[in-house]
Amino acid sequence: MNNYQEEFGKIYDEFVDKIYRFVFIKVNSEEIAEDLTSDVFLRCYQVYKRDQNSIDNIQAFLYQIARNLIVDHYRSKSKNKVVSVDDYPIPDPKSDIEKSVEKKIDMEKIKAVLAGLDNSDYQDVVVWHYVDDLSVPEIAKIMEKPEGTIRVMIHRALGEVRKKINEI
Repeated sequence: MNNYQEEFGKIYDEFVDKIYRFVFIKVNSEEIAEDLTSDVFLRCYQVYKRDQNSIDNIQAFLYQIARNLIVDHYRSKSKNKVVSVDDYPIPDPKSDIEKSVEKKIDMEKIKAVLAGLDNSDYQDVVVWHYVDDLSVPEIAKIMEKPEGTIRVMIHRALGEVRKKINEI
């Protein structure tokens, strides 16, 4: 195995869960999130294979690819209607249905609150800061904005989240 393949394997292992979670929150479908996440790493690998040194911040690069693919997904989605198997779940009789329903309701509330935010950048900063535990400087690099702007965005996003939660 080539050295760049081993290095990219480490990058994949480190970031795959974060990228998947970010994409899943945005698209609300496990299948689509898996497909988009694999596309993120495929595109990153193609660039990484050509020239590893062209990527200054791999995490920011991965999130930027993910954001672009999500936008492309919603553009194409307006043309096609996709029906997910998740919309019609078949319960497993052995599982604890009550706990899974509560968990699903909580996740649906969180998704609804995030989806209800007027500014998609607010959604991104909330997920990155509170779910993926990224620092303000890391988010600033991803979004290519000053750190002060990111702090204000996080503050305003939380204000909107609080307001939406009180409405539920």
